[in-house]
Amino acid sequence: MAGRIPLSELGTQENATMATTSLSVNGKTVPVAVDDPDTPLLYVLRNELRLHGPRFGCGLGQCGACTVHVDGAAVRSCVTPMSAVKGKIVTLEGLGKNAEPHPLQAAFVEEQAVQCGYCINGMIMQSADLLARNPKPSEDEIKTELANNLCRCGTHLRIVRAVIRATRI
Repeated sequence: MAGRIPLSELGTQENATMATTSLSVNGKTVPVAVDDPDTPLLYVLRNELRLHGPRFGCGLGQCGACTVHVDGAAVRSCVTPMSAVKGKIVTLEGLGKNAEPHPLQAAFVEEQAVQCGYCINGMIMQSADLLARNPKPSEDEIKTELANNLCRCGTHLRIVRAVIRATRI
């Protein structure tokens, strides 16, 4: 049976090529095993760390569903290779807690800005980046900032109202 690998050796051969690295995610340092430095950050966050705030949408960095913060800046994790990640990562799960949500999370609930919820990770994370840079954006500035975040449900007006509400919290 030339070319076949016995089942008992599969795990050891696979793990032999994996590199272990550490990431700072949501305030904790966590080890992750990555077999390819070009592996998208999104895959590690969802598959290795079981963080399901960032979503796989388009896989091209165009819809925004995968947005996370790296060193405070919004990045599209589906097109960010692990080899490029050097800073502190914050996902939707690390933005706020159930007992103490981030003002944007609370505002999105108050405005009932979520319909299916698929895009909301990107909407909130992109908005949080905006508010960190500009605590009192105009409605037009909010719309411009979110123009590259796609939502099929049509809750854009509620999303904009939620971001405006968050500036008052």
